Amino acid sequence: MLRKEQAAQTEAELKAAAVRVFERAGYLNTKITDITAEAGRATGSFYKHFASKEALLEALLADVLAEGDASAQLPGHGTDFRDRETVRWHVASFWSAYRRHHVVMLALQQAALVSATFAERSRDLLAPDLSHIADHLSELDLPGDPLLCAALFGTTIGAFATSWLSANRPDLGRELSDDEVIDTLTGFLHAGLGGLGPLPRPS
Repeated sequence: MLRKEQAAQTEAELKAAAVRVFERAGYLNTKITDITAEAGRATGSFYKHFASKEALLEALLADVLAEGDASAQLPGHGTDFRDRETVRWHVASFWSAYRRHHVVMLALQQAALVSATFAERSRDLLAPDLSHIADHLSELDLPGDPLLCAALFGTTIGAFATSWLSANRPDLGRELSDDEVIDTLTGFLHAGLGGLGPLPRPS
């Protein structure tokens, strides 16, 4: 049991160190030795837990997804996206996850750009969440395929969060609270997905 606890602690320290280095240097510029030095661990210890830098990033994604699964069990998680508050709950959940894990999210994008294999693996890991949202959308008069609309839902929030949480976000001349951002995204997505009534389909 002690060995398992020590191994779990080392793995957690390596993950935390990786996030710190990714934030400073970017995922693509980070070497495994940078991560182990940040964690104060020997390089060999890394390979006892992860086969590669990509495997560590995949483990970080799995942690984010597990956190999302847990949040789906919380009160307020509705399933009918005709209800604006149901949409808002999901937008808030996505936004909060991106805010907490924006370094990991950016690293995932960078890794997918240079590795088709990693991009495919990421899609596989994210597929259950995509299907989850598609199921919620099933009662709407959608402008397209439910899975496509679910992808638009997640991509819209993710792309906006990536931009807004970066240093290059637009200057509105004032600060926006998370609630204002979430409300704006909710209105945009609720209307776009047909929550305000049937939308005309392309001819």
